Amino acid sequence: MVNVLMDSTIMRSSDQVSTSLGEEVVILSLKSEEYFGLKDVGAYIWNIIQEPKTVKDILEAIVNEYDVEPERCKGDLLALLEQLAEEGIIEVM
Repeated sequence: MVNVLMDSTIMRSSDQVSTSLGEEVVILSLKSEEYFGLKDVGAYIWNIIQEPKTVKDILEAIVNEYDVEPERCKGDLLALLEQLAEEGIIEVM
């Protein structure tokens, strides 16, 4: 399991390709050859990590964009980032 912390830097993996399809982002993992889809907030996160960002910066952007409690958002964000890291779609530094 990948441990994602608030001061971790997140970046897209070079072992993936992605495209936007309407409001959804579709990602192909080149390692596992599996497709993943992100909608709504997940697609928003994907778009803002075009450049490396800290988890704190991502959380702040989400809280500013959406009507969500920071603590709830933090838990959901960490869970999503850990899942994406496990799939090799993002890198955690």
